[in-house]
Amino acid sequence: MSAIRVARAAARRDRILKFAGCYHGHADSFLVQAGSGATTLGVPTSPGVPASTAADTVLARYNDLASVETALASHRGEIAAIIVEPIAGNMGVVPPRDEFLRGLRAICDRDGMLLIFDEVISGFRAAAGGAQQVFGVRPDLTCLGKIIGGGLPVGAYGGRRNLMELVSPAGPVYQAGTLSGNPLAMTAGLWSLTELSPKLYRRLAKLGSRLAAGLADAARAAAVPLQVNAFGSLMTPFFTTEPVRDLQSALTADARRYGQFFQAMLARGIYAPPSQFEAWFLSGSHTERDIEQTVKAARAAFKAIS
Repeated sequence: MSAIRVARAAARRDRILKFAGCYHGHADSFLVQAGSGATTLGVPTSPGVPASTAADTVLARYNDLASVETALASHRGEIAAIIVEPIAGNMGVVPPRDEFLRGLRAICDRDGMLLIFDEVISGFRAAAGGAQQVFGVRPDLTCLGKIIGGGLPVGAYGGRRNLMELVSPAGPVYQAGTLSGNPLAMTAGLWSLTELSPKLYRRLAKLGSRLAAGLADAARAAAVPLQVNAFGSLMTPFFTTEPVRDLQSALTADARRYGQFFQAMLARGIYAPPSQFEAWFLSGSHTERDIEQTVKAARAAFKAIS
């Protein structure tokens, strides 16, 4: 919410562009979904969101630069910023396709828009420098959360000096928060960040790869259609035969069957995310034995629902 406010002030434009299936918090501007096409103006997806607010949010398809160009053609000179999860995690895990993020950077530079990376999930999980380090794309503003508070409530945003100097008290863009800089959350966050190391990232990537491959093999053995999207320590098994690259393809997944799988896994002592469209997260506490137990449970669960 605050990053968008800064972007609008800097660009002196009101509209933003987001991608269907990406979640950026529950501020009114973000609670919209695509209509009949990528250029359709947003419509509210929650009671209490004014249609006039949703109308300032333009939608495009994740991993589809052509849909971005089409949306911009309909709103030339009106869009302040493009906001995106560089590794989507709220329609299930969907990594960016080759050149998608670089394409967004080029489009924003060309049309005088800001590029905002929502790294609340990918920040410090994809790498110490987040997804922007992995893909070599520098946004104008970055949103962070979760790990920077060590599991305690916190959110943060930052970017180029000339943008951040717009924020009060240095500049005119209002910013306030009852718990801003909460010392407990900041202490927990600092402790968490000191525990990160290249060795930990390598181990998590290894475990993630082993888990993703194990789930795919177990599903194949039981003749259960499954697509496993993974990126480092993030993954989602989608119950579909179609590769998942955006919200539309994610929605081809059989959520009912995932629910059966969830219950079958829970009965075998494994608590997976209860929704088909949630990301699975590995942590530094997980071990190779945990992965083996999860894959073993998955083999039995897939057989039970096949």
